[in-house]
Amino acid sequence: VQLQAYGGGLVQPGGSLRLSCAASGSISSINLMGWYRQAPGKQREVVARISSGGSTNYADFVKGRFTISRDNAKNTVNLQMNSLKPEDTAVYYCNARIATTHFWGQGTQVTVSS
Repeated sequence: VQLQAYGGGLVQPGGSLRLSCAASGSISSINLMGWYRQAPGKQREVVARISSGGSTNYADFVKGRFTISRDNAKNTVNLQMNSLKPEDTAVYYCNARIATTHFWGQGTQVTVSS
């Protein structure tokens, strides 16, 4: 599985960004897709995940602000991020899981700053 992430950038607090991730390869075997993030000096943490059936779960710190969606026809997963805060600043990584194997896309920087 190969993952290509798009989006990210610099945005002011309260603004919005949309991240997209295109999957290729053995995509029919993917059970779960999601987004993780890693801020400087911190461990990578899960942001949001979506199953092949469309079930979603979110980290508490993004609930109500971020929305994950999946387009199975286009083999993409998106993360709409609203009401961004400076503490959302991090490198965001697309993730796909097949059984217990994780696949990662390249990170994309999100910076929230005035």
